[in-house]
Amino acid sequence: MKLKVNGQVRQIRGDSKTPLLYALRDDCGLSSPKFGCGAGQCGACTVHVDGRAVQSCQAPLWSAEDREVTTLEGLASAEGSLHPVQEAFARHGAIQCGYCIPGILMTLVALKAREPHCTSEQLRAELAERHLCRCGTHTRILAAAQEFLEAP
Repeated sequence: MKLKVNGQVRQIRGDSKTPLLYALRDDCGLSSPKFGCGAGQCGACTVHVDGRAVQSCQAPLWSAEDREVTTLEGLASAEGSLHPVQEAFARHGAIQCGYCIPGILMTLVALKAREPHCTSEQLRAELAERHLCRCGTHTRILAAAQEFLEAP
């Protein structure tokens, strides 16, 4: 099966029902999507498929075939410049353990594309519905997210 991951076509050998998360980590060697709950409830495995945030632990491999899959590794520019969402999180010191952060960043990029004028209430609802974070930086996460969402 062929997947386009972070702009590169990758040949994946495996059952088409295998979760996309395993192919990204095991076959593509990517580390940003994390295995958290395995039930699509914690958000640690969030990636984009055709620009839409999906829980890769629940997405079968076949669902990503012939689509553009983007992980946190694919957000930075080819020259290595950070994506604006990554810059905002760095400025606010919004990363502590880092386990949930890749998924949160991917959700925020998709949210901004979907809702360019997202309210703080929508932001809080989106994060509460899709992500579990227990590290204690939640107020800094919200500040960084708000900065990113308000930027042009």
